[in-house]
Amino acid sequence: MDAAALLSLPYVDEHTTVVGADAEVVWGALGAVLERSFGSGRAVMYARLVGCADRTASGPHPLQEGSTIPGFRVASAVPGAELVLVGRHHFSTYALLFHLDEAAPGRTRLRAETRARFPGPAGALYGRLLMTTGGHALGVRRLLTEVRRAGDT
Repeated sequence: MDAAALLSLPYVDEHTTVVGADAEVVWGALGAVLERSFGSGRAVMYARLVGCADRTASGPHPLQEGSTIPGFRVASAVPGAELVLVGRHHFSTYALLFHLDEAAPGRTRLRAETRARFPGPAGALYGRLLMTTGGHALGVRRLLTEVRRAGDT
């Protein structure tokens, strides 16, 4: 997905945490948490169930442009600054963007921005269920909490 297509996806939400470590440490923690979380059997099964384009982990590790984890492909990776994951399945085309910014010396603000399109009636229902049940927000906040715990020094 190119930058124009990514930016054309509707904004869904953003969640933020501050990690007590510099951006390079947070970057390493982010990659490890994503690979562990989306590499689980449950994530692989879900990716197959909804027909994700990327259902397995492949490519360079730590995560780099072209790497995949179940449900996502790395569209862009700027170590210590930004990681852009994109994906699609039967009900949605989506992107999860992680931005790392200095919050204070030795502290990094990690933001997770979600963009998604839910086409057709089935997509609209899927999107409504995902957003109104709080499942999406809970999952993203859990990821950020894991990164914060792994990165806090």
